Parts: sequence; structure tokens; C-alpha cells
Amino acid sequence: MPGERLTARNMADVGRFHGAAPPTRVELTIHKDEEKKQEEGGCRRWFRKMCPCCCKQQSSNTYDITDKVEVVKPPAPALPKPEPQKWDHNEMEDMMLLVHSVDLLSSQTGQNRQEHHTDLFHGDELIIRRGQTFQMELELNRPFSADTDKLHLDFRTGPLPMVSKGTHITVPLVNELMDEGWEAKIVEQNGNKIKLSINSPAKAVIGLYGLSVTTQPQKGGPASTHNSSKDLVMLFNPWCEEDIVFLDDEEERKEYVLNDTGRLYYGTEKQIGARTWNFGQFHEGILQACLFVLEKSEMPPSGRSDPVNVVRVLSAMINAQDDLGVLAGNWSGDYSEGVSPTAWSGSVEILRKYHAANGTPVNYGQCWVFSGVTTTVLRCLGIPARSVTNFQSAHDTDVSLTTDVYFSEDLEPIEELNRDSVWNFHVWNDCWMARPDLPPGNGGWQAVDSTPQETSQGTFRCGPASVNAIRSGQVYLKHDTPFVFAEVNSDKIYWQRNVDGTFRQFHSERKAVGHNISTKAVGSDERNDITHLYKHLEGSEEERITVETASRYGSKPDVYCTPMAEDVSVNVKMDGEGPRMGTDAQLTIEVKNLSSQPRRTTLHSQVAVMYYTGVLKGTFKKDKIPVELMPNEVKTINWVLPYQQYQDQLVDQAALMLTLSGKVSETKQVLANQTTFRLRTPDLSIKPLGDAIVGKEMAAKITFTNPLPKTLRGVIFRVEGLGLQKGHEVFVGDVSGHATVTVTEHFVPAQPGPRKLVASLDCKQLTQVHGVADVMVREN
Repeated sequence: MPGERLTARNMADVGRFHGAAPPTRVELTIHKDEEKKQEEGGCRRWFRKMCPCCCKQQSSNTYDITDKVEVVKPPAPALPKPEPQKWDHNEMEDMMLLVHSVDLLSSQTGQNRQEHHTDLFHGDELIIRRGQTFQMELELNRPFSADTDKLHLDFRTGPLPMVSKGTHITVPLVNELMDEGWEAKIVEQNGNKIKLSINSPAKAVIGLYGLSVTTQPQKGGPASTHNSSKDLVMLFNPWCEEDIVFLDDEEERKEYVLNDTGRLYYGTEKQIGARTWNFGQFHEGILQACLFVLEKSEMPPSGRSDPVNVVRVLSAMINAQDDLGVLAGNWSGDYSEGVSPTAWSGSVEILRKYHAANGTPVNYGQCWVFSGVTTTVLRCLGIPARSVTNFQSAHDTDVSLTTDVYFSEDLEPIEELNRDSVWNFHVWNDCWMARPDLPPGNGGWQAVDSTPQETSQGTFRCGPASVNAIRSGQVYLKHDTPFVFAEVNSDKIYWQRNVDGTFRQFHSERKAVGHNISTKAVGSDERNDITHLYKHLEGSEEERITVETASRYGSKPDVYCTPMAEDVSVNVKMDGEGPRMGTDAQLTIEVKNLSSQPRRTTLHSQVAVMYYTGVLKGTFKKDKIPVELMPNEVKTINWVLPYQQYQDQLVDQAALMLTLSGKVSETKQVLANQTTFRLRTPDLSIKPLGDAIVGKEMAAKITFTNPLPKTLRGVIFRVEGLGLQKGHEVFVGDVSGHATVTVTEHFVPAQPGPRKLVASLDCKQLTQVHGVADVMVREN
């Protein structure tokens, strides 16, 4: 029986078992001695007479029997096998069948966990995926007989399991598995033990299940129920063709379900930054935390069979805006009551804190943190997911599907009307699933956004919205497709107030939003540009048709009725990767005359500090630039922003917006351009020291150079590495201007294979400083 051991008896104890002690074999070493003869004493002669068989007369050739006697014990005889108890038909009918124990065969290295691709999860619980068979063993009080006995399983999930809701399932024994629903078959029987193979449907409710086994005589009578002491967890199954989340590419499944680290992108379209994020979906306690999030959502357990519902609920629960979800958002710059969003480097600590605090929101998150946690939860539950960054991401507040900028009669921005914004970057998620609730062709990647921006059906959530529907302008398809469409493909419309208070459209920018939409590539740390999945080629006929099609469903359906002719354009360019933090920022303004006539204008420029969400903190520099253009001339203007002018103005992401506006004297054409750029920050340099071997201490040197001419106060390093060391803080203190600081970390790798050690800098005066080192850990 499981847990019992047979104790072998000492076979050297002769006589304990009848016939078990053959005679001891004695090997003698005999030495011939020609010279020395030993006389037989009286005692020996008496002994020989009394027992001649034991002490024979020596021959004339006398031999000396020495004391070098080697006693060789015989091999221990095999323990006799007990005769199996024989049961006749009447005895089995008379004795009621009882379940003594249930073995869920839940070992991390066992068949169930391996076949269900759940062996990476921490611990030895039974974690399985729906739509796939799994095994368990039952130990009974006597052999099972299909002629005399009945047996069935009961699985229950949720606080009030109900058969009608699919949360209480009775699983019968069948002769053959048909793979169409819940069913069980005996695949092996050995005495009082039976092994069952159980199948679950591909639409089973996911979550935590309790198990009981009921036995009863075939002819009727009292039943006996055994409750398993262990529960099992059911997840979505991207390996099952019948599951809605099925993903038909093994490499993509490895990336979007099994990979526990990734890359998040930030910055601006011309200065794309990347940071490593530890999703840690298999880490100790994370599965329990994810199930806890579902529980806190108060979503009916019966609704957990549909990934569309699950994703929609999770997009609301990851933020704490209106339902005490996982993360509290904070864009104020004051993070004294929690952790700065830029200091996080993974989801594990966040989810474990939320679970440990019984649902108290964790402080604080911004879009990439919301996205990183969403990726963790979705991958943990078995839904393929990835974090996606959209550069120049529009925030449409009035469902116009345009990004509207309002100016006064004198072309001054009207701040109280300019509620729409364009974020330098915004990070959300794609998740993979079929969409049987939508017309054919809208399955595949679905956009879901957990950052609280606008409410959807009264709750701060967004998605899942079909990426194919977004690309084709079918914004009437659920969920929240118009909002995501505006983020990636809305035109920026400039409005000027007339004397009578009405507004006229004087300019439109068709390539203002939705650039370089990025996610981590499959199987590598390279950036994969997926803009083509969200929109047709910018400026193509297909793209313009899509925009105009979508706009008809917005609050300003007639915005594209009047085309405008333009022959002067304004663009802003930067060299290389752009300006660095602590130096003067230099850009180039290019003004182009496409006509055969001269043109004159005055460009009004203003620079504002901007949160990465597109919210302006304030304008701190204004200029006027007169421009005269000859026919078909292109003029370049060098524009410089000294460090001294922006050093005390910056907020979290060190982002700035340059706005240019003007009117062409000859044609009255209005010029408008808005360009965002960030001041690049240095990376943390991480250099592993020593051999990386499981169980052997090694070290890593982390180096940082302050790029600013002023002292950074209260610098903290946050260091983390899945399989290398737990996340923790290293207090560095003040770092003077342009100084270099080095910290050496010592740790003991716990898991073999490729690992990543990540670190980030937490400092109010300087953000988005981080680094990563690849560490290949060998078995000891």
C-alpha cells in the first residue's frame, strides 16, 4: 500500500525459518609440514574415541590445520511471497467496497505533470489542463469487480457547486474513453489497487477542484464516499485543438505560455528602450495568487470556462481603480507610500504581496507594470499572452476615433478642451484565442488593457478586442475595439476656434499615432515590430479606407468630408538615438516647400514636460522662428534645448514635447506638428563573476555611473533573478554628480539552465535605469 514498507527480517538468524539455513561452508588453508610433528594428547585421544566422525586418526603424513579459516555465509534466501487473498463472488458481495486512499500521481516529474506541460510549476500539487486525460490511483479494501461494484468520481469547484452550472461534475466509469466529456476508465488493476484514466472536456471550468470517490453495490444499497485530502487545479490548454485558446505552433507556445521572462519596451518611437521583466508564472505561490485574483473578482465559477470572460474580468482586476484589484495606479511622481513603478522588475513580488495581504492593492503601477502582471496571470492560467508596446499611443476620450487638438483664434492651445492625448508609449497585452462570439476571421490575437484609462460598461477595463477587427476598422465588434483602434490608427485633427465660438478643422496629421508597435520576438530577446498586425501600411489606400470606415461609427462621423490641399510641410528629426540625459538636447526642424512659388511663415515653438501618458506638466520654453522658402526649397533649422533649462523640469520618464505651429502667409495654410522625445538614461552594467553552478556561490558586479552633474539622493538597487536569488533591495545612498558606484552581489544558483539577473535603479531624480545579465547555470 502507498506509504507502507515491508521490513525484511535478518536472514542470518539460522533456524528462524524452517529449511532456511543450509550448512556453513568452511574453506581451509592447509600447510604441509615435513619436519614438525605434533603429538596427540590424552584429551584429543579421548575426544577421538567419543566422536570418531569429527576427529579422525591422522595418517602417516601429518597435516597441520591452521587457524586461517574463512567462513563464507550463504546468500540470504528470498522472502517467501504471501499468497494473495482469494475472494469468491459471494465474499465480495458481502463485503462493501471502500476506498482507503487516493493517489493523484501529482509528482512534478511524473506522467501527469509532464504530459500536461505543468512540470515547471513549483510544488507537487496536481496541475492539469482541460481537454486532456490524466491518471490517478485508488487503493480499495478489496479487489474491484465490475459485476458487483459501482464507482464514480465527483469534482467540485466554487463555493456552491451545481451540476447545472458545470461546477459539480459526476464522472462515470466507462469501458472506452470517447474524448467528448468527463469520463473515467480503469486502465490497470493489481489486487486492491486500480489505476484510472480520466478525461475532461475542452470547455471545462478552470480553477481549483475538490475530489471525492463514491462506491456502491451494483444491486443497490448504501454508498460510501471517500474525500480526497488533496485538490487539483484545472487550467486552459493551448495544446488542445478543441480548446478556444489552442495555439498551433510549439515555439510560440514555449514563448507565450512557458517562458517566464520577457522584454518590455518604452521610450519614444525614435528612442525605443527595452527592459527585462520576470513574469515568474511558475514561481512558488503565483498559481495560488492568480486563482485568488479570480476569486476576488466575484466572477461566477461557471463563467471561468470562457477565456473571453476570464480575460475581461482580469483586465479589470489587475488595476485597483474600482474593484480593489492587484495594483494601484499612480502617475503623480510621489511614490512615498509604496514602490515607484519604474523600480519593479517582475510580477512575483507584486502578486505575492496582494495574496498575502488578502486583496489589499499593491502600490504602485503604471502601464508596463499592469501589462507585466497581466502577462503573468494569463500565462499562469494557460492563456497565451504577450506584452505589447504602442509608440505614440492615442487616448481618445470622446469616442470620436480621432485625436483632437483645439486652438484659439490666435493659435494658442486651449488646455481645458485638449482632453485627448498621445502617450509617448503605452503598454498593453495581446492574448491568443478563438472568438466564437464574433464573425469568422476575428480569432487570433486579442488586445486587452489593464491600465485604467476609460470605463467599459461601467468598469475600468479594456478588451479583449480582436486585432483583426482593429486592422480592418470593424470597430462595432466587441469588446472596446473603438478605443484600441483610436490608440493605433486615429488621425490627429487640429481645430481652430472661430470668432463666433464654433470650430473649424484647419489641419490633420495622418501619421501621428500608432508607430513601431513592439513585442519580444519568439525565442530571442530581439524586438519584433507587429505594427502590420494592427494596421495597414501607413498612408496606403487600404489604411485610409479603414480610417474612414471606422470614423463613421464615432462621435464625429463627418470629420473626413472636406479634403485639404497642402504644399508646405514641417517635420522634426533627431540624430542617432537622440539626446542623452544631462546634455543639451539637439533636434533638427525640416521645413519643405512643395510648390513652385515662394512661401513665408513664422513657426511658433514651445516645449513642455510630459508624462509618458501624454499629460503635459507645463510649458517652460517658447520661441518664434521666421522661415522664408524659395520654390521647392527644403530648409533645415537646428533647434537646441540647453540642459540648464530642463534639468529641474523633468518627471518620471524624462519625456518632452515640442509643438510647432504657424500659418503660411501666401495661402493661409496652417502648419502644425507635435514631436515627443525622451532624454536617454544610462544602463546598469551587470557582470557575472565566477562559474555558475547549482549550489555553488557566485557573484555579480553591478556598476552605475550618474549621468547628471548633480547628486542623486537615496539611490536603491532592486536585484532579482529567477532561479538565482530572491528579489531584494540594496541601499546605495547618495551618488554625486558623474560618480560611478559598484555593488557586488553574492548568491547561490538554485536552478540549472539559462537564467537572467536583472537590476533596476530606484531614485526620484532619475528613472528607467536598469540592466540585465545572462547567466548559464550548470548542474553540479
